[in-house]
Amino acid sequence: MSDTIINFRQARKKLARAEAERQAQENRIRYGQTKAEKQVRKAEEARRHRLHEAGRIEPDTDPNR
Repeated sequence: MSDTIINFRQARKKLARAEAERQAQENRIRYGQTKAEKQVRKAEEARRHRLHEAGRIEPDTDPNR
């Protein structure tokens, strides 16, 4: 027999935390983006927005026409 006393509640919580951390690490790898990737994505979105707005045709507001 082992001389170590085990608290099963603490052991279950420890296992649950380890599993949650493993899942979190897996999700970071699968879904995460590096800072550089986020900056590139944000710059590309800004460029697309500028191009879209540049093609906008303003309505004619001159009442004499």
